[in-house]
Amino acid sequence: MAEAIARGVLAAGLFQPEQMICADPSAARRDLFSQQLRIQAVEDPALVAGRAQALLLAVKPQKIAEALAQIKPTLDTENLLISIVAAVSTGYIESNLPAPTRVVRVMPNTPVLVGAGASGLCKGAHATDNDLAFARRIFGACGLALEVPENLMNAVTSLSGSGPAYVFFLVEALSAAGVKMGLDQATADSLARQTIIGAGQLLAQSPDSAAQLRRQVTSPGGFTEAAIRSLESHRFFEVIAAALAAAQERGRQLSL
Repeated sequence: MAEAIARGVLAAGLFQPEQMICADPSAARRDLFSQQLRIQAVEDPALVAGRAQALLLAVKPQKIAEALAQIKPTLDTENLLISIVAAVSTGYIESNLPAPTRVVRVMPNTPVLVGAGASGLCKGAHATDNDLAFARRIFGACGLALEVPENLMNAVTSLSGSGPAYVFFLVEALSAAGVKMGLDQATADSLARQTIIGAGQLLAQSPDSAAQLRRQVTSPGGFTEAAIRSLESHRFFEVIAAALAAAQERGRQLSL
């Protein structure tokens, strides 16, 4: 995700490579940042914390305590810390760093890589409106960025953070169904992929809602109406709601 964000802000011209520095324990990842993105890459996160005015914290939730301990010795209270760590609250980060650390929490998704991300943002106890605006500039350059209450961040993660995986899963299902009906794999894959791409572009460019666009495709007594009725009979909305609820519950279990 850090790579996707870096590529997104570079593509948007928000920052230049020489304005950025990253830390990663993996030599392969450091090579990617330095060679492909031209961003200085180091192994020790403390070096980044000692040099950068704003830090993007992008680690797995299980690694958050270790990451905070690494940057704490060189972190200045003037630094802004932007966290994209899922299920980790601003309060947890603040309590493990020198007071009053300014924290903005963000939940982006992988389409930030192509400038089409969806991100939820909230600020911690010490962050300012300017800090939130700075974070919104970064993630707004990579797509949609909306402020939400922190107690709804797990809902954001369940909906848009994990959402691309649901769409890709739908493509898999469409393709598999096409093969079952007699299409060869390559044709089914291509048709399923382009259908999702086209529908997304239409949704982005049309003033109509998703429900309105769906109704426009659904001719009475036609192919689409038969499919929609089948989905409704299998409680499609309830299946989706249950999936997001399962993701949200996992978020509660991981929350710090």
